[in-house]
Amino acid sequence: MRNFFVGSLLFASCLARAWAQSEAAPTGRSAPVVSPEVGADRRVTFRLLAPKASEVALSGEFLPGSKSLQKDGAGMWSLTVGPLDPENTAAFQQLVIDQIKTVFDPEIPVDIYELGLIYDIIVDADKRVLINMTLTSPACPSAQQIPSEVRWKVKAIPGVTDAFVEIVWEPAWSKDRMSEAAKLQLGFF
Repeated sequence: MRNFFVGSLLFASCLARAWAQSEAAPTGRSAPVVSPEVGADRRVTFRLLAPKASEVALSGEFLPGSKSLQKDGAGMWSLTVGPLDPENTAAFQQLVIDQIKTVFDPEIPVDIYELGLIYDIIVDADKRVLINMTLTSPACPSAQQIPSEVRWKVKAIPGVTDAFVEIVWEPAWSKDRMSEAAKLQLGFF
């Protein structure tokens, strides 16, 4: 049996590793990954095309331990994690917002929550937090620093088992997303 690893980004910051064991697959070869996909119910599905594999598993910071994927008739392996837990989301939402309000774009004297950069805060049954956010521009010089800072500050909240940040570009950010306080502070009134 030989192993090969496939890297895949989850929420733009989490490395997942899928490995498939197969007689035909040489060590170190990658399989085509068709994932992750985030469904309307906020479940995340990982898919890996490896028709000759006898076993595929997924591990990463977002999963406790390793999870085996299931194979369909076409050789597509898949695993779904999540979904959103409304009770945990409600319990942690204000704590997450409070942490996010301590993160500032270095070029703007307003926190990123008041700037309207946060689109979604989702918590699952295992108390993993996903933050869907955007940036003021795809060319933002702080595109690496801001999401990373959000992740680590949210991850530090007692009870949170992990945190992930996904950068989204739809809908596009505009000044209309800013709070009244942010517009006032920046002189947009």
